[in-house]
This record gives sequence, structure tokens and C-alpha cells, in this order.
Amino acid sequence: MAPKGSSKHRPGFHAIVLAVGFVSGGLMQAAARQWLPSGAVKEFLTTAVTPSIGQLQLDLVILKFGLGPIALDVSLLSLVGVLVAYLIARSLF
Repeated sequence: MAPKGSSKHRPGFHAIVLAVGFVSGGLMQAAARQWLPSGAVKEFLTTAVTPSIGQLQLDLVILKFGLGPIALDVSLLSLVGVLVAYLIARSLF
């Protein structure tokens, strides 16, 4: 008998659900910034925390390249998107 819950899925499945959730949440956030009237609700829903990692330099003698900066924009609507994607994935699989 297969185990119940999300433990039966591979890590790739969880990564895809997270990615879909963050993208859909980002779309909701962009729509809210565009169409909600100015006010407390718009500020609350669209305020985001943006942690970032600075530029990373890699020098391999023959090959030298830089990567970054890399930032993640996390807001309330992006977390709602992740929650909705998780609930839909859980109900489908």
C-alpha cells in the first residue's frame, strides 16, 4: 500500500508545485498592483520582502564568469499562490 500524503512524491514534484505557485502568485501580485485602487489593502497585498544574493564570481583559469545578483520577491499573494498550487496538486495526485 502506498503511503498517504505528499511523502509518496519525489522532490521534483514538490519543486514544480513550488515554482507554479510562485509564478501564479507573482501574476496575482502584478494584477493587484495594476488594478487595485490605492489604499491599505493594496499596500498589504503587494508589499514584498526581497532577499538577494550578490554577484558571484567564478574563475576557473580558462573560464571566468559572474552570476547574479539573484533575488526572490516574496509577498502575501505569492504565498497564497503556493498554497493554492499545493492544494490543487494534492487533490489531483
